[in-house]
Amino acid sequence: MNRSRRPRILKSVQSRITAVLTVVLLMVLIVNIFIFRESRVMVQRINDVFASNATIIQLSDTLETAQSSLYGYLSTKSSASLEDFYRYEQELRARTDTLNDRVVDNDILMLEKNIRVMTDSYLNTSENAIQARRGRDVEEYKKDYAQASALFGYINSYIYILNSSRFRQNSENYQELLEVIETLEQTCMILIFAVSALALFFASLLVRAMISPLGALARAAYRVADGDFSVEVAVSQREDEVGVVTNAFHRMLNSIRAYISSQRSSMEKEAQMKENELAMEAHLKEAQLKFLQAQINPHFLFNSLNAGAQLAMMEGADRTEVFLSRMADFFRYNVKKTGGDASLREELDSVDNYIYILNVRFSGDIHYEKEVDGEIDIDSIRMPSMILQPIVENAVQHGIHDDQESGVITLSAEFVEPDENEAGLSCVRVTVSDNGTGMTGDQIRAIMQRPEAAKDTAAAEQDPGGSDESRDSNSTGVALANVISRLELYYGKENLFSIWSDGPMCGTEVSVLLPLEREDTAAEQGDDTAEILLTEDEEEL
Repeated sequence: MNRSRRPRILKSVQSRITAVLTVVLLMVLIVNIFIFRESRVMVQRINDVFASNATIIQLSDTLETAQSSLYGYLSTKSSASLEDFYRYEQELRARTDTLNDRVVDNDILMLEKNIRVMTDSYLNTSENAIQARRGRDVEEYKKDYAQASALFGYINSYIYILNSSRFRQNSENYQELLEVIETLEQTCMILIFAVSALALFFASLLVRAMISPLGALARAAYRVADGDFSVEVAVSQREDEVGVVTNAFHRMLNSIRAYISSQRSSMEKEAQMKENELAMEAHLKEAQLKFLQAQINPHFLFNSLNAGAQLAMMEGADRTEVFLSRMADFFRYNVKKTGGDASLREELDSVDNYIYILNVRFSGDIHYEKEVDGEIDIDSIRMPSMILQPIVENAVQHGIHDDQESGVITLSAEFVEPDENEAGLSCVRVTVSDNGTGMTGDQIRAIMQRPEAAKDTAAAEQDPGGSDESRDSNSTGVALANVISRLELYYGKENLFSIWSDGPMCGTEVSVLLPLEREDTAAEQGDDTAEILLTEDEEEL
Protein backbone atom coordinates (compact mmCIF):
# COMPACT_ATOMS: atom_id res chain seq x y z
CA MET A 1 0.00 0.00 0.00
CA ASN A 2 2.91 2.41 0.77
CA ARG A 3 4.35 1.74 -2.68
CA SER A 4 1.03 2.60 -4.31
CA ARG A 5 0.65 5.84 -2.31
CA ARG A 6 4.24 7.09 -2.88
CA PRO A 7 3.63 8.76 -6.25
CA ARG A 8 0.57 10.60 -4.84
CA ILE A 9 2.54 11.80 -1.80
CA LEU A 10 5.49 12.93 -3.92
CA LYS A 11 3.11 14.78 -6.16
CA SER A 12 1.48 16.46 -3.19
CA VAL A 13 4.83 17.69 -1.78
CA GLN A 14 6.00 18.85 -5.17
CA SER A 15 2.73 20.67 -5.79
CA ARG A 16 2.92 22.48 -2.46
CA ILE A 17 6.50 23.57 -2.98
CA THR A 18 5.75 24.70 -6.50
CA ALA A 19 2.64 26.56 -5.42
CA VAL A 20 4.40 28.32 -2.54
CA LEU A 21 7.34 29.38 -4.67
CA THR A 22 5.07 30.50 -7.47
CA VAL A 23 2.92 32.63 -5.16
CA VAL A 24 5.93 34.24 -3.46
CA LEU A 25 7.71 34.92 -6.74
CA LEU A 26 4.60 36.38 -8.31
CA MET A 27 4.04 38.70 -5.37
CA VAL A 28 7.66 39.83 -5.37
CA LEU A 29 7.54 40.34 -9.13
CA ILE A 30 4.32 42.34 -8.98
CA VAL A 31 5.63 44.54 -6.16
CA ASN A 32 8.93 45.14 -7.92
CA ILE A 33 7.22 45.99 -11.19
CA PHE A 34 4.90 48.40 -9.40
CA ILE A 35 7.72 50.11 -7.48
CA PHE A 36 9.96 50.28 -10.53
CA ARG A 37 7.24 51.69 -12.75
CA GLU A 38 6.16 54.33 -10.24
CA SER A 39 9.78 55.31 -9.54
CA ARG A 40 10.42 55.77 -13.25
CA VAL A 41 7.32 57.88 -13.57
CA MET A 42 8.28 60.05 -10.59
CA VAL A 43 11.86 60.54 -11.78
CA GLN A 44 10.67 61.48 -15.25
CA ARG A 45 8.14 63.93 -13.87
CA ILE A 46 10.77 65.55 -11.64
CA ASN A 47 13.14 65.83 -14.57
CA ASP A 48 10.40 67.40 -16.67
CA VAL A 49 9.69 69.89 -13.90
CA PHE A 50 13.11 71.48 -13.90
CA ALA A 51 14.24 70.71 -17.46
CA SER A 52 12.57 73.86 -18.75
CA ASN A 53 14.45 76.07 -16.24
CA ALA A 54 17.73 74.41 -17.15
CA THR A 55 17.04 75.01 -20.85
CA ILE A 56 16.28 78.69 -20.22
CA ILE A 57 19.48 79.14 -18.18
CA GLN A 58 21.53 77.50 -20.93
CA LEU A 59 19.88 79.77 -23.48
CA SER A 60 20.79 82.82 -21.39
CA ASP A 61 24.41 81.67 -20.98
CA THR A 62 24.76 81.06 -24.73
CA LEU A 63 23.32 84.51 -25.49
CA GLU A 64 25.75 86.15 -23.05
CA THR A 65 28.70 84.34 -24.64
CA ALA A 66 27.60 85.24 -28.18
CA GLN A 67 27.29 88.92 -27.18
CA SER A 68 30.74 88.85 -25.58
CA SER A 69 32.25 87.27 -28.71
CA LEU A 70 30.53 89.87 -30.92
CA TYR A 71 31.94 92.69 -28.81
CA GLY A 72 35.37 91.10 -28.87
CA TYR A 73 35.38 90.89 -32.65
CA LEU A 74 34.03 94.41 -33.24
CA SER A 75 36.53 95.93 -30.82
CA THR A 76 39.65 93.95 -31.80
CA LYS A 77 38.68 92.25 -35.10
CA SER A 78 40.01 89.02 -33.62
CA SER A 79 39.46 85.94 -35.78
CA ALA A 80 39.18 83.82 -32.62
CA SER A 81 36.32 86.00 -31.38
CA LEU A 82 34.62 85.75 -34.76
CA GLU A 83 34.90 81.95 -34.72
CA ASP A 84 33.47 81.89 -31.18
CA PHE A 85 30.56 84.09 -32.25
CA TYR A 86 29.61 81.84 -35.18
CA ARG A 87 29.89 78.75 -33.00
CA TYR A 88 27.65 80.25 -30.32
CA GLU A 89 25.31 81.60 -33.02
CA GLN A 90 24.66 78.04 -34.19
CA GLU A 91 24.15 76.87 -30.62
CA LEU A 92 21.80 79.79 -29.93
CA ARG A 93 19.71 79.01 -33.02
CA ALA A 94 19.53 75.38 -32.03
CA ARG A 95 18.30 76.29 -28.54
CA THR A 96 15.70 78.80 -29.77
CA ASP A 97 14.37 76.24 -32.26
CA THR A 98 13.00 74.32 -29.27
CA LEU A 99 10.90 77.30 -28.15
CA ASN A 100 7.28 77.86 -29.13
CA ASP A 101 6.74 79.48 -32.54
CA ARG A 102 2.92 79.51 -32.62
CA VAL A 103 0.44 82.13 -31.50
CA VAL A 104 -1.36 80.62 -28.49
CA ASP A 105 -3.38 81.85 -25.56
CA ASN A 106 -0.70 81.21 -22.96
CA ASP A 107 1.57 83.83 -21.40
CA ILE A 108 4.58 81.54 -21.04
CA LEU A 109 4.36 80.22 -24.58
CA MET A 110 3.96 83.76 -25.93
CA LEU A 111 7.11 84.74 -24.02
CA GLU A 112 8.93 81.86 -25.74
CA LYS A 113 7.69 83.03 -29.15
CA ASN A 114 8.85 86.62 -28.46
CA ILE A 115 12.27 85.41 -27.34
CA ARG A 116 12.57 83.27 -30.46
CA VAL A 117 11.66 86.15 -32.80
CA MET A 118 13.91 88.68 -31.03
CA THR A 119 16.82 86.23 -30.95
CA ASP A 120 16.54 85.77 -34.71
CA SER A 121 16.54 89.56 -35.14
CA TYR A 122 19.50 89.87 -32.79
CA LEU A 123 21.55 87.34 -34.76
CA ASN A 124 20.71 88.99 -38.09
CA THR A 125 21.66 92.43 -36.74
CA SER A 126 24.89 91.02 -35.30
CA GLU A 127 25.72 89.49 -38.67
CA ASN A 128 25.16 92.90 -40.32
CA ALA A 129 27.50 94.50 -37.78
CA ILE A 130 30.17 91.90 -38.51
CA GLN A 131 29.89 92.42 -42.25
CA ALA A 132 30.06 96.21 -41.78
CA ARG A 133 33.14 95.76 -39.57
CA ARG A 134 34.76 93.66 -42.26
CA GLY A 135 33.96 96.38 -44.82
CA ARG A 136 35.34 99.02 -42.41
CA ASP A 137 32.04 100.88 -42.38
CA VAL A 138 32.42 102.32 -38.88
CA GLU A 139 29.12 104.16 -38.69
CA GLU A 140 27.15 101.19 -39.96
CA TYR A 141 28.63 98.59 -37.62
CA LYS A 142 28.34 100.94 -34.63
CA LYS A 143 24.65 101.44 -35.44
CA ASP A 144 24.10 97.71 -35.90
CA TYR A 145 25.99 96.90 -32.71
CA ALA A 146 23.90 99.39 -30.74
CA GLN A 147 20.72 97.81 -32.13
CA ALA A 148 22.04 94.31 -31.36
CA SER A 149 22.91 95.40 -27.80
CA ALA A 150 19.41 96.76 -27.32
CA LEU A 151 17.90 93.53 -28.57
CA PHE A 152 20.27 91.65 -26.28
CA GLY A 153 18.90 93.59 -23.31
CA TYR A 154 15.30 92.94 -24.33
CA ILE A 155 15.95 89.26 -24.80
CA ASN A 156 17.62 89.00 -21.39
CA SER A 157 14.63 90.71 -19.79
CA TYR A 158 12.20 88.34 -21.49
CA ILE A 159 14.36 85.36 -20.52
CA TYR A 160 14.35 86.52 -16.89
CA ILE A 161 10.56 86.86 -16.93
CA LEU A 162 10.17 83.48 -18.64
CA ASN A 163 12.53 81.83 -16.16
CA SER A 164 10.66 83.30 -13.21
CA SER A 165 7.32 82.20 -14.61
CA ARG A 166 8.60 78.73 -15.31
CA PHE A 167 10.11 78.53 -11.83
CA ARG A 168 6.84 79.46 -10.14
CA GLN A 169 4.95 76.94 -12.24
CA ASN A 170 7.56 74.26 -11.63
CA SER A 171 7.60 74.93 -7.89
CA GLU A 172 3.88 74.29 -7.71
CA ASN A 173 4.27 71.09 -9.72
CA TYR A 174 7.17 70.04 -7.52
CA GLN A 175 5.11 70.39 -4.36
CA GLU A 176 2.44 68.20 -5.90
CA LEU A 177 5.06 65.64 -6.85
CA LEU A 178 6.42 65.60 -3.30
CA GLU A 179 3.00 64.71 -1.98
CA VAL A 180 2.65 61.96 -4.59
CA ILE A 181 6.11 60.61 -3.76
CA GLU A 182 5.28 60.56 -0.05
CA THR A 183 2.10 58.60 -0.76
CA LEU A 184 4.06 56.25 -3.02
CA GLU A 185 6.64 55.64 -0.28
CA GLN A 186 3.94 54.72 2.21
CA THR A 187 2.29 52.40 -0.32
CA CYS A 188 5.59 50.71 -1.15
CA MET A 189 6.40 50.18 2.54
CA ILE A 190 2.99 48.59 3.11
CA LEU A 191 3.43 46.32 0.11
CA ILE A 192 6.94 45.30 1.19
CA PHE A 193 5.79 44.45 4.70
CA ALA A 194 2.79 42.55 3.37
CA VAL A 195 4.86 40.51 0.94
CA SER A 196 7.47 39.82 3.61
CA ALA A 197 4.78 38.64 6.02
CA LEU A 198 3.23 36.35 3.41
CA ALA A 199 6.62 34.95 2.42
CA LEU A 200 7.45 34.30 6.08
CA PHE A 201 4.12 32.60 6.59
CA PHE A 202 4.56 30.29 3.60
CA ALA A 203 8.14 29.57 4.61
CA SER A 204 6.94 28.52 8.08
CA LEU A 205 4.48 26.13 6.48
CA LEU A 206 7.27 24.57 4.42
CA VAL A 207 9.55 24.22 7.44
CA ARG A 208 6.85 22.44 9.39
CA ALA A 209 6.38 20.06 6.45
CA MET A 210 10.08 19.07 6.54
CA ILE A 211 11.06 16.11 8.69
CA SER A 212 14.15 15.76 10.83
CA PRO A 213 16.30 13.53 8.52
CA LEU A 214 16.56 16.40 6.12
CA GLY A 215 18.64 18.29 8.71
CA ALA A 216 21.52 15.86 8.32
CA LEU A 217 21.13 16.00 4.57
CA ALA A 218 21.20 19.81 4.69
CA ARG A 219 24.42 19.82 6.73
CA ALA A 220 25.98 17.47 4.20
CA ALA A 221 24.81 19.74 1.38
CA TYR A 222 26.41 22.77 3.09
CA ARG A 223 29.71 20.91 3.32
CA VAL A 224 29.51 20.06 -0.36
CA ALA A 225 28.66 23.70 -1.16
CA ASP A 226 31.81 24.74 0.73
CA GLY A 227 33.85 22.45 -1.49
CA ASP A 228 34.15 19.44 0.83
CA PHE A 229 33.32 16.53 -1.46
CA SER A 230 34.69 13.94 0.99
CA VAL A 231 31.42 13.93 2.92
CA GLU A 232 29.71 10.55 2.98
CA VAL A 233 25.95 10.18 2.59
CA ALA A 234 24.67 6.68 3.24
CA VAL A 235 22.13 5.09 0.98
CA SER A 236 18.72 5.40 2.58
CA GLN A 237 16.36 2.44 2.88
CA ARG A 238 13.33 4.64 3.23
CA GLU A 239 10.80 4.71 0.45
CA ASP A 240 9.22 8.07 1.12
CA GLU A 241 10.21 11.53 -0.08
CA VAL A 242 13.18 11.76 2.29
CA GLY A 243 14.59 8.49 1.05
CA VAL A 244 14.23 9.53 -2.58
CA VAL A 245 15.98 12.88 -1.93
CA THR A 246 18.76 11.24 0.11
CA ASN A 247 19.49 8.60 -2.51
CA ALA A 248 19.38 11.21 -5.26
CA PHE A 249 21.85 13.35 -3.32
CA HIS A 250 24.09 10.33 -2.89
CA ARG A 251 24.12 9.67 -6.63
CA MET A 252 24.62 13.34 -7.36
CA LEU A 253 27.64 13.51 -5.05
CA ASN A 254 29.23 10.55 -6.76
CA SER A 255 28.58 12.15 -10.14
CA ILE A 256 30.11 15.44 -9.00
CA ARG A 257 33.24 13.68 -7.83
CA ALA A 258 33.58 11.88 -11.16
CA TYR A 259 32.89 15.08 -13.05
CA ILE A 260 35.46 17.08 -11.08
CA SER A 261 38.04 14.41 -11.71
CA SER A 262 37.35 14.41 -15.45
CA GLN A 263 37.21 18.23 -15.57
CA ARG A 264 40.52 18.55 -13.77
CA SER A 265 42.13 16.29 -16.32
CA SER A 266 40.43 18.10 -19.20
CA MET A 267 41.44 21.55 -17.88
CA GLU A 268 45.04 20.50 -17.54
CA LYS A 269 45.04 19.34 -21.15
CA GLU A 270 43.22 22.47 -22.29
CA ALA A 271 45.65 24.74 -20.40
CA GLN A 272 48.57 22.98 -22.04
CA MET A 273 46.98 23.35 -25.48
CA LYS A 274 46.20 27.02 -24.83
CA GLU A 275 49.77 27.65 -23.75
CA ASN A 276 51.04 25.99 -26.93
CA GLU A 277 48.58 27.99 -29.02
CA LEU A 278 49.64 31.30 -27.47
CA ALA A 279 53.28 30.43 -27.99
CA MET A 280 52.57 29.61 -31.64
CA GLU A 281 50.70 32.89 -32.11
CA ALA A 282 53.54 34.84 -30.52
CA HIS A 283 56.11 33.13 -32.73
CA LEU A 284 53.94 33.67 -35.80
CA LYS A 285 53.50 37.36 -35.08
CA GLU A 286 57.19 37.79 -34.41
CA ALA A 287 57.99 35.97 -37.64
CA GLN A 288 55.55 38.18 -39.57
CA LEU A 289 57.10 41.35 -38.22
CA LYS A 290 60.63 40.18 -38.90
CA PHE A 291 59.66 38.99 -42.40
CA LEU A 292 58.04 42.34 -43.22
CA GLN A 293 60.99 44.29 -41.83
CA ALA A 294 63.42 42.16 -43.83
CA GLN A 295 61.83 43.27 -47.12
CA ILE A 296 63.26 46.81 -46.94
CA ASN A 297 65.44 47.29 -50.06
CA PRO A 298 69.15 46.71 -49.17
CA HIS A 299 70.58 48.15 -52.41
CA PHE A 300 70.49 51.66 -51.02
CA LEU A 301 73.18 50.67 -48.50
CA PHE A 302 75.67 49.73 -51.18
CA ASN A 303 75.01 52.78 -53.40
CA SER A 304 75.34 55.12 -50.42
CA LEU A 305 78.58 53.55 -49.22
CA ASN A 306 80.01 53.91 -52.75
CA ALA A 307 79.03 57.58 -52.75
CA GLY A 308 80.78 58.02 -49.39
CA ALA A 309 83.90 56.38 -50.70
CA GLN A 310 83.92 58.65 -53.77
CA LEU A 311 83.39 61.73 -51.59
CA ALA A 312 86.28 60.77 -49.33
CA MET A 313 88.50 60.38 -52.36
CA MET A 314 87.59 63.71 -53.95
CA GLU A 315 87.79 66.13 -50.99
CA GLY A 316 89.00 66.65 -47.43
CA ALA A 317 87.83 64.93 -44.27
CA ASP A 318 85.26 67.47 -42.90
CA ARG A 319 82.37 66.81 -45.21
CA THR A 320 83.26 63.15 -45.28
CA GLU A 321 83.02 63.05 -41.50
CA VAL A 322 79.53 64.62 -41.59
CA PHE A 323 78.46 62.27 -44.36
CA LEU A 324 79.73 59.16 -42.63
CA SER A 325 78.18 60.30 -39.32
CA ARG A 326 74.81 60.66 -41.01
CA MET A 327 75.30 57.26 -42.63
CA ALA A 328 76.20 55.73 -39.29
CA ASP A 329 73.14 57.29 -37.60
CA PHE A 330 70.88 56.10 -40.40
CA PHE A 331 72.00 52.48 -40.41
CA ARG A 332 72.41 52.30 -36.65
CA TYR A 333 68.71 53.28 -36.41
CA ASN A 334 67.79 50.65 -39.00
CA VAL A 335 69.61 47.88 -37.13
CA LYS A 336 68.50 49.00 -33.68
CA LYS A 337 64.79 49.39 -34.53
CA THR A 338 64.30 46.29 -36.65
CA GLY A 339 61.33 44.38 -35.20
CA GLY A 340 60.57 47.11 -32.63
CA ASP A 341 58.92 50.51 -32.49
CA ALA A 342 60.22 54.07 -32.38
CA SER A 343 59.16 57.58 -31.51
CA LEU A 344 57.97 59.99 -34.17
CA ARG A 345 61.08 62.09 -33.57
CA GLU A 346 63.34 59.12 -34.34
CA GLU A 347 61.45 58.44 -37.56
CA LEU A 348 61.71 62.11 -38.62
CA ASP A 349 65.45 62.16 -37.80
CA SER A 350 65.90 59.02 -39.88
CA VAL A 351 64.22 60.72 -42.84
CA ASP A 352 66.46 63.79 -42.37
CA ASN A 353 69.54 61.56 -42.44
CA TYR A 354 68.22 59.75 -45.52
CA ILE A 355 67.63 63.01 -47.43
CA TYR A 356 71.07 64.28 -46.44
CA ILE A 357 72.69 61.10 -47.75
CA LEU A 358 70.73 61.36 -51.00
CA ASN A 359 71.80 64.98 -51.46
CA VAL A 360 75.42 63.94 -51.07
CA ARG A 361 74.83 61.16 -53.56
CA PHE A 362 72.97 63.38 -56.08
CA SER A 363 74.92 66.64 -55.43
CA GLY A 364 72.13 68.37 -53.50
CA ASP A 365 69.40 67.95 -56.12
CA ILE A 366 66.77 66.58 -53.68
CA HIS A 367 64.49 69.41 -52.51
CA TYR A 368 62.90 68.46 -49.20
CA GLU A 369 60.61 70.44 -46.88
CA LYS A 370 59.33 69.43 -43.43
CA GLU A 371 56.32 70.92 -41.65
CA VAL A 372 55.51 69.55 -38.18
CA ASP A 373 52.79 71.03 -35.97
CA GLY A 374 54.54 72.51 -32.95
CA GLU A 375 51.84 71.17 -30.59
CA ILE A 376 52.70 67.56 -31.43
CA ASP A 377 54.86 65.84 -28.80
CA ILE A 378 56.98 63.88 -31.26
CA ASP A 379 58.94 62.24 -28.42
CA SER A 380 55.91 60.55 -26.84
CA ILE A 381 54.14 59.30 -29.99
CA ARG A 382 55.15 55.69 -30.68
CA MET A 383 54.94 53.98 -34.05
CA PRO A 384 56.47 51.03 -35.92
CA SER A 385 60.04 51.72 -36.99
CA MET A 386 61.04 52.22 -40.63
CA ILE A 387 57.64 53.55 -41.71
CA LEU A 388 58.39 57.04 -43.07
CA GLN A 389 61.73 56.34 -44.80
CA PRO A 390 60.29 53.80 -47.32
CA ILE A 391 57.55 56.31 -48.21
CA VAL A 392 60.08 59.11 -48.76
CA GLU A 393 62.30 56.68 -50.72
CA ASN A 394 59.33 55.84 -52.95
CA ALA A 395 58.71 59.57 -53.54
CA VAL A 396 62.36 60.03 -54.56
CA GLN A 397 62.65 56.91 -56.75
CA HIS A 398 59.27 57.13 -58.49
CA GLY A 399 58.06 60.68 -57.90
CA ILE A 400 60.85 63.16 -58.70
CA HIS A 401 63.56 60.79 -59.98
CA ASP A 402 63.34 62.10 -63.54
CA ASP A 403 63.00 65.78 -62.60
CA GLN A 404 65.01 66.40 -59.45
CA GLU A 405 65.74 70.07 -60.16
CA SER A 406 62.09 71.16 -59.97
CA GLY A 407 60.84 68.27 -57.86
CA VAL A 408 59.95 68.93 -54.20
CA ILE A 409 59.16 66.43 -51.45
CA THR A 410 57.15 67.72 -48.48
CA LEU A 411 56.64 65.92 -45.16
CA SER A 412 54.01 67.29 -42.78
CA ALA A 413 52.52 66.16 -39.46
CA GLU A 414 49.28 67.40 -37.88
CA PHE A 415 46.59 66.41 -35.39
CA VAL A 416 43.30 65.04 -36.78
CA GLU A 417 40.09 64.42 -34.87
CA PRO A 418 38.16 61.07 -35.00
CA ASP A 419 35.51 62.48 -37.36
CA GLU A 420 38.18 63.69 -39.80
CA ASN A 421 39.71 60.33 -40.72
CA GLU A 422 38.59 56.89 -41.89
CA ALA A 423 40.00 55.14 -38.81
CA GLY A 424 37.63 57.09 -36.53
CA LEU A 425 40.38 57.72 -33.93
CA SER A 426 42.34 60.64 -32.48
CA CYS A 427 45.45 60.51 -34.62
CA VAL A 428 48.49 62.32 -35.91
CA ARG A 429 48.50 62.34 -39.72
CA VAL A 430 51.93 62.24 -41.35
CA THR A 431 51.78 63.13 -45.05
CA VAL A 432 54.55 62.75 -47.65
CA SER A 433 53.76 64.52 -50.92
CA ASP A 434 55.67 65.28 -54.12
CA ASN A 435 55.00 67.18 -57.32
CA GLY A 436 56.43 64.46 -59.52
CA THR A 437 55.15 61.88 -61.97
CA GLY A 438 52.00 60.99 -60.05
CA MET A 439 50.14 57.67 -60.15
CA THR A 440 47.23 56.13 -61.96
CA GLY A 441 44.26 54.59 -60.22
CA ASP A 442 45.41 51.09 -61.19
CA GLN A 443 48.82 51.69 -59.67
CA ILE A 444 47.30 52.91 -56.42
CA ARG A 445 44.95 49.92 -56.25
CA ALA A 446 47.82 47.52 -56.95
CA ILE A 447 49.78 48.91 -54.00
CA MET A 448 46.81 49.03 -51.64
CA GLN A 449 46.04 45.37 -52.45
CA ARG A 450 49.49 44.52 -51.06
CA PRO A 451 51.16 42.28 -53.73
CA GLU A 452 52.75 39.16 -52.34
CA ALA A 453 56.44 39.32 -51.73
CA ALA A 454 56.79 35.98 -53.47
CA LYS A 455 56.03 37.59 -56.83
CA ASP A 456 58.80 40.15 -56.46
CA THR A 457 61.19 37.53 -55.13
CA ALA A 458 60.58 35.41 -58.22
CA ALA A 459 61.19 38.44 -60.46
CA ALA A 460 64.45 39.19 -58.67
CA GLU A 461 65.60 35.62 -59.11
CA GLN A 462 64.92 35.82 -62.86
CA ASP A 463 67.03 39.01 -63.12
CA PRO A 464 69.71 38.65 -60.42
CA GLY A 465 72.07 41.02 -62.20
CA GLY A 466 69.52 43.73 -62.82
CA SER A 467 70.19 47.39 -62.16
CA ASP A 468 69.40 49.16 -58.91
CA GLU A 469 66.61 51.08 -60.59
CA SER A 470 64.85 47.95 -61.81
CA ARG A 471 65.16 46.33 -58.42
CA ASP A 472 63.81 49.44 -56.71
CA SER A 473 60.90 49.42 -59.11
CA ASN A 474 60.13 45.79 -58.29
CA SER A 475 60.38 46.37 -54.58
CA THR A 476 58.25 49.51 -54.35
CA GLY A 477 54.97 47.66 -53.98
CA VAL A 478 56.51 45.37 -51.37
CA ALA A 479 57.98 48.32 -49.43
CA LEU A 480 54.65 50.15 -49.21
CA ALA A 481 52.76 46.89 -48.57
CA ASN A 482 55.33 46.31 -45.83
CA VAL A 483 54.41 49.68 -44.32
CA ILE A 484 50.65 48.94 -44.50
CA SER A 485 51.02 45.48 -42.93
CA ARG A 486 53.24 46.64 -40.08
CA LEU A 487 50.90 49.54 -39.26
CA GLU A 488 47.95 47.14 -39.03
CA LEU A 489 49.93 44.64 -36.96
CA TYR A 490 51.20 47.33 -34.60
CA TYR A 491 47.94 49.21 -33.99
CA GLY A 492 45.44 46.41 -34.64
CA LYS A 493 43.51 48.80 -36.92
CA GLU A 494 42.84 49.18 -40.65
CA ASN A 495 42.48 52.28 -42.86
CA LEU A 496 45.69 53.83 -41.48
CA PHE A 497 47.39 54.21 -44.91
CA SER A 498 46.17 56.05 -47.99
CA ILE A 499 47.53 57.17 -51.38
CA TRP A 500 46.09 60.00 -53.45
CA SER A 501 47.00 61.33 -56.88
CA ASP A 502 45.17 63.20 -59.65
CA GLY A 503 46.96 61.11 -62.24
CA PRO A 504 50.22 61.11 -64.24
CA MET A 505 52.39 64.22 -63.81
CA CYS A 506 50.11 65.53 -61.03
CA GLY A 507 52.14 64.48 -58.00
CA THR A 508 51.39 61.96 -55.28
CA GLU A 509 50.34 62.25 -51.62
CA VAL A 510 50.80 59.40 -49.13
CA SER A 511 49.22 59.71 -45.67
CA VAL A 512 49.83 57.62 -42.56
CA LEU A 513 47.54 57.82 -39.50
CA LEU A 514 49.23 57.27 -36.12
CA PRO A 515 46.55 56.58 -33.45
CA LEU A 516 47.35 58.22 -30.12
CA GLU A 517 46.25 55.07 -28.25
CA ARG A 518 46.95 51.42 -29.00
CA GLU A 519 44.60 48.52 -28.17
CA ASP A 520 47.22 45.77 -28.16
CA THR A 521 49.11 46.44 -24.93
CA ALA A 522 50.76 43.02 -24.98
CA ALA A 523 52.13 43.68 -28.45
CA GLU A 524 53.55 46.98 -27.28
CA GLN A 525 55.30 45.32 -24.37
CA GLY A 526 56.71 42.75 -26.76
CA ASP A 527 58.02 45.50 -29.04
CA ASP A 528 59.71 47.24 -26.11
CA THR A 529 61.36 43.98 -25.08
CA ALA A 530 62.62 43.42 -28.60
CA GLU A 531 64.07 46.92 -28.69
CA ILE A 532 65.86 46.43 -25.36
CA LEU A 533 67.37 43.17 -26.56
CA LEU A 534 68.52 44.81 -29.80
CA THR A 535 70.03 47.68 -27.87
CA GLU A 536 72.00 45.25 -25.71
CA ASP A 537 73.25 43.44 -28.82
CA GLU A 538 74.32 46.72 -30.36
CA GLU A 539 76.31 47.67 -27.23
CA GLU A 540 78.12 44.34 -27.41
CA LEU A 541 78.99 45.03 -31.07
